Amino acid sequence: MEQHRTRPPNDGRRRGAPLAPLPPQARRPVGDNRRAPGADAESHPARDGRPATSGPAAGLRLTALGGGLFCAALMFLLGYLDHLLFGGSLTLYGVLFLPVCVLTALWVRGGDLLTAPVVVPIAFAVGLLPVADGSGGVLGRLMGLVTGLATQAGWLYGGTLVAGVIVLVRRVLLVRATRRRRA
Repeated sequence: MEQHRTRPPNDGRRRGAPLAPLPPQARRPVGDNRRAPGADAESHPARDGRPATSGPAAGLRLTALGGGLFCAALMFLLGYLDHLLFGGSLTLYGVLFLPVCVLTALWVRGGDLLTAPVVVPIAFAVGLLPVADGSGGVLGRLMGLVTGLATQAGWLYGGTLVAGVIVLVRRVLLVRATRRRRA
């Protein structure tokens, strides 16, 4: 049964004009804690009160933007530390990229899973800025960045593949849990 609300008499509009109908989630009674369709099932507790996930990162879930910022900031920091401590070792930078890919793919929330394999290559390029050998101004730095991306493509593809596999496994598990809950 659709309820129509009327405008308050002092809002400057015609008295008694009906408002637009409310969306389904707004029509729920107060205190009804059902989730809206498409809500992230991993971040809500299970029916028995336990968290839906377990492990050290059970409560940590990043949005798509948060995952991208986390990954880019961490790779920039690691690239800067690599430059300071090891003189910009591209192999070390590539090795450090792999755990960042794993963490990003594990910590992004269920609704934003497909963004993890997209943000990790961008973060690789951002973190490569302090590591890339570039002298001679902006063009020299840009040439060093392009060279670093070309020579370290194996690490870039490997990290992106690792993130993609983790995301696919998490997505399959999420879909199965949703189907089991509906059945």
